[in-house]
Amino acid sequence: MAALQDRNGSFRLLFRYDGKQHTFTIGEVSRPEAEAKAAQAEYLLMRLKQRLVTLPPGTDVVAFLKHDGKPPEPAPMLPESPRRAVTISALKDRYLVTHGNGTLEANSLATCDLHLSHAARVLGGGLPLADLTLARMQEYVSKRAAAGVAPVTVRKEVATLRAAWNWGGPMGLTQGAFPSRGLRYPKTDEKPPFMTLAEVGRRVAAGADGKAVWECLYLTADEVAELLAHVRGRAAHPWLYPLFAFAAHTGARRSEIMRATADDVDLDAGVVTVREKKRSRGQRTTRRVPLTPFLKGILTDWLRGHPGGPLFGHAGAVARSKKRSPTTGHLGEKTRAGTLKGRAGAVTAREQPARAPLTRTEIHDHFRRVLKNTKWENVRGLHTLRHSFVSACATRGIDQRLVMEWAGHMDEETSRRYRHLYPSAQSDAIGRVFG
Repeated sequence: MAALQDRNGSFRLLFRYDGKQHTFTIGEVSRPEAEAKAAQAEYLLMRLKQRLVTLPPGTDVVAFLKHDGKPPEPAPMLPESPRRAVTISALKDRYLVTHGNGTLEANSLATCDLHLSHAARVLGGGLPLADLTLARMQEYVSKRAAAGVAPVTVRKEVATLRAAWNWGGPMGLTQGAFPSRGLRYPKTDEKPPFMTLAEVGRRVAAGADGKAVWECLYLTADEVAELLAHVRGRAAHPWLYPLFAFAAHTGARRSEIMRATADDVDLDAGVVTVREKKRSRGQRTTRRVPLTPFLKGILTDWLRGHPGGPLFGHAGAVARSKKRSPTTGHLGEKTRAGTLKGRAGAVTAREQPARAPLTRTEIHDHFRRVLKNTKWENVRGLHTLRHSFVSACATRGIDQRLVMEWAGHMDEETSRRYRHLYPSAQSDAIGRVFG
């Protein structure tokens, strides 16, 4: 079933196909035109379901419906002169489409899209790849640095463009080595070590960059317990408290929590299997993290009556949700009827959505909501709880090899920032040396 959504006069169409939700923008048209487009989309979806029509090879369902079942012919894969014909924008589009099939997780794909979009904007989307030289890449680095972009971010953008270039070689889109050898980047500052809440407060009060300093926050074990108690008392959804506790007591990343399923938790063995994506490019790997007694108790209650599937997810209607509210068809003030009866006439009951995993935007939104107007409101995200997990393990003297096994892949720079103890423990240690 296709559904219309009016966003300040611009319509977009939402529909489900092959078990997944899709959407595309119709644009600023009249409501009758938008409804006609929705009706045609429903007809085409019905024909696809009846197998009376099929998607052309290489065409996705969004393009098929957007072009009324007659998508344009794809461009030739290999022009006569591939490097001269293929532009940066073309490489970007092909790379994202290919890696959007599950090769990269959604968060990584969004980051690639952002990096390649910057490259296309600054270098020029129509620039032929044959004209991408070291001098142009150096100009790109200089422009991004002059715009205030951190050198480490510029390096990541160049690395993403290099990855797309290297992928394009076997595809016949690029030739030769990517022109990055010899690039000069501005000097970067070493990231500061992770700091307690009290240290962060003192740094901010002294005039330090608040955003950068809050990125370095880790919470002590007592502060984590206090934070979890706050979340438990204020959580708007039943999954929120178990999710926070899972992050705090396993050190799992947000993407790993999103992938977790109910059968990943083995209460009898006292372990949870974490599904990774960063350790290996070509293989789906896992790691096992022992359950703390505290987390085991929470997950025991959470899994009692759990339907299976995603460990954390929305099920059924959600009050005040744009996607999961009990009704749909609510119009904005510019388009809705002036009478109560007229407004009610546009509203219809929404089909109850099935249980689904949480998205990163849902997690981020509810993370911000539950901590708003508290002393925790500047905590940057669930990654702070990962910092706190590793730091708590380190301060208890747990072998670094075990910590890295539980937390998963960490590069040497990140590992070095974790090699610290709580400030009180450091003071005690130096006191024992010098008295």
